[in-house]
Amino acid sequence: MASSTQKSPPRVLPAGAREAMEALNLEAGPLNIWLRTQANSPAQRPWFKETEIRTEGELAQGRVGVAQMKTRAHLWRWAEISPYLHKIAKIASTADISPIEFADRQQFLLTNPGLGGRLQVTNSMRCAVSIYNEGDRAPVHVHTPNASRTILSERGGYTMVEGERCEAARGDLILTPNGTWHDHGNDADEPVIWMDVLDWPVLEFLDCIWLDDGFEGEFGEHPRSQKMTHTNGYSARFYGAGGMMPTFAPAQRGFGHETSPLVHYKGVDIRRSLNELRGEKGDAYEGVGLRFVNPVTGGTIFPTMDYGAQLLRPGEQTQAKRETSSTLYTVLEGRGYTDIGGQRIEWEKNDIFVVPNFTWRAHGNASATEDAVLYSVSDRALMQRIGQYRAQGRGPDAQVISLA
Repeated sequence: MASSTQKSPPRVLPAGAREAMEALNLEAGPLNIWLRTQANSPAQRPWFKETEIRTEGELAQGRVGVAQMKTRAHLWRWAEISPYLHKIAKIASTADISPIEFADRQQFLLTNPGLGGRLQVTNSMRCAVSIYNEGDRAPVHVHTPNASRTILSERGGYTMVEGERCEAARGDLILTPNGTWHDHGNDADEPVIWMDVLDWPVLEFLDCIWLDDGFEGEFGEHPRSQKMTHTNGYSARFYGAGGMMPTFAPAQRGFGHETSPLVHYKGVDIRRSLNELRGEKGDAYEGVGLRFVNPVTGGTIFPTMDYGAQLLRPGEQTQAKRETSSTLYTVLEGRGYTDIGGQRIEWEKNDIFVVPNFTWRAHGNASATEDAVLYSVSDRALMQRIGQYRAQGRGPDAQVISLA
């Protein structure tokens, strides 16, 4: 007698029956129905059981999975992409209409080669790189996606968020949470450049994208900008002390939910914190890392995206790690490399690269004398909220261990 714990062999639909079903599907297609034949084909093999470095999620062959597109590891070299910003700016400045009409979208979006031309860097994130010349302004507006901008130029212009003027510099992270009125501009005499990241694809999938530019509040000196009611550093004075929060100020900014009231994380503060921790052992998989959190809840700054910064000391190499979340990296300092699924990419200042979910990655600082600093944004927050975040690491003996 067979053991009660023995698994039954999988049932396979005979080839003839499968063909007959598919023929019926062709016939039923005009009725906008589909006769289920392979609805449960998985999107990929169980990634956590594969121990090889080069394994990646495999596309399914079933009806549900066959059209699924997967994020690929990719590097956008700053030396190759940045000249196009200046070309865009030149076209705008010499156009027949006012350059200000171009100011809203003097940018290019990054596209992942695995996603078939979609305006996405991963299945959950969109990324654009923008340039603002002297006098350029984007009008005040509000939208459903959460967004951030990482300042890549030495002087970063400004973003106004719910009346708070955030004057930016290189390395700053400025948030525009969903439901906050905001506008951007550049009062400096030189172009400013930043990288925008949004959870746009998630909201698009849920059919929840909308934007409103019908601002009914008080405008400032410029008719496209809201009036400044809070000076630079306002939210940092209230919520940036760490471990202490005022009891008399409302933490709500705009009409979004569970987003951080601290909207301006300054690059000099981030770098100082990393430097003060450089003498610590750090994490074997991340080096010396920081995670940006909502100071009110201690949770992620957005419900859908998680942000961090990490320091790789001269010559430092991390051990390999993989997660169920995809991660986008920006190089703020230094030069180094990241091994992604056995493929090595070499990066330097301002380069941008993506590590897909389920894929092994390990970082290294290529310099023996200089630090390397990486900023990251991932969909880990979303994965945690739906109960799907897992992480594994490889020890020095190549043994795979569970991290989360």
